[in-house]
Amino acid sequence: MGVRRNVAVTAGAKLVPAVASSYVRIVLDHAIDGIGPLRSAAASGDAKLVDHGGDVELAIRGLIRMHAGLAGIQGFVTNLGGVTALAVSVPANVVGVTVVQCHLVAGIAHLRGYDLDDPRVRNAILACMLGEEAVESLVKRHRLPSSPMALATSPVHDPVLDETLSREVTSELVGRTTGRRAITLIGRRVPLLGGAVGASSDAYATWQIGQFAEEELRDRRLAR
Repeated sequence: MGVRRNVAVTAGAKLVPAVASSYVRIVLDHAIDGIGPLRSAAASGDAKLVDHGGDVELAIRGLIRMHAGLAGIQGFVTNLGGVTALAVSVPANVVGVTVVQCHLVAGIAHLRGYDLDDPRVRNAILACMLGEEAVESLVKRHRLPSSPMALATSPVHDPVLDETLSREVTSELVGRTTGRRAITLIGRRVPLLGGAVGASSDAYATWQIGQFAEEELRDRRLAR
């Protein structure tokens, strides 16, 4: 049984090419700008601002709660299948959580006064999605020049950084998803366990990223 679990996780890891870094950048654009029934991150942030009487900080906390809930729902749905569903569920889970987390961080950036059309800000959004520990590690290893806040407010946009961040975010999200499969597959015979693990993991990860973005992306309007 242990061998089968290891094979399943390895199979999941081999699905990484199915979620290319270029696709993550496309997902970022759609999450920020909106597509189909998904309204733009700015519109979502403004709606929360209205709901909370114009209080930016309360609106941000509302966004975090809402997106953590959305991440939990998609995590539940995309983690219900067994080993044979890995080829579909791993890429679907990665893309789903990427959309939710991009939308959340972009909404926070908008409420804090950042221009979401600015490529420097979009890079900062991707950096926030890596999480605090990953960002600190990448900065120490000189894989990233600085923190998300510094990226968003840098004097010039570095096009080379676009691909670096897309690749790092893809690797981080796929790593979280396939790594969780070991836990999910242990209880495969327990009904809905996989969905529960996916829901709780994605919801908590999204909450953490929201907290990091809230702390990192300081209000631009106060600095002017």
